[in-house]
Amino acid sequence: MSHPNTELIERFYTAFQRRDAQTMVACYADDVVFSDPAFGELRGDEARDMWRLLVERAQDFSLTFDSVEADDQTGRAHWVASYLFSQTGRSVINRIDARFVFRDGLIVEHRDSFSLYQWLRQAMGIRGALLGWSPLVHRAIRAQARRGLALYRQREGRD
Repeated sequence: MSHPNTELIERFYTAFQRRDAQTMVACYADDVVFSDPAFGELRGDEARDMWRLLVERAQDFSLTFDSVEADDQTGRAHWVASYLFSQTGRSVINRIDARFVFRDGLIVEHRDSFSLYQWLRQAMGIRGALLGWSPLVHRAIRAQARRGLALYRQREGRD
């Protein structure tokens, strides 16, 4: 029998596979902290809205996950998202390692790590390959992602 927090991670990613943002965000504590190389650190409703935004915009999307492990305090998983990046129409396969911290049966911390350079090479093509290593480009990508999230939140009346 698996640990309840293992089941929580599996529920999160199974919902993601179905593009069910409501089930995904229900796995998060109210004060959740999320971070990844594209968005940086998000807290609470910002983190939940990021998933709603990504699920809503997903094109030609598929997801697999494995290596799920958890105990009472922490957990981890590996997941791979394949999708069409809407801004360029290019296919992306993003391999992500996730780390979790739990409290009271919910995810209170979720940290995704992946190579932003590899992502930029796929999403932006030759420009990403030539410039994707630059911290300046990384900051620009993060600012663009945050602007997109802010516009989504404004449109949804949550900001």
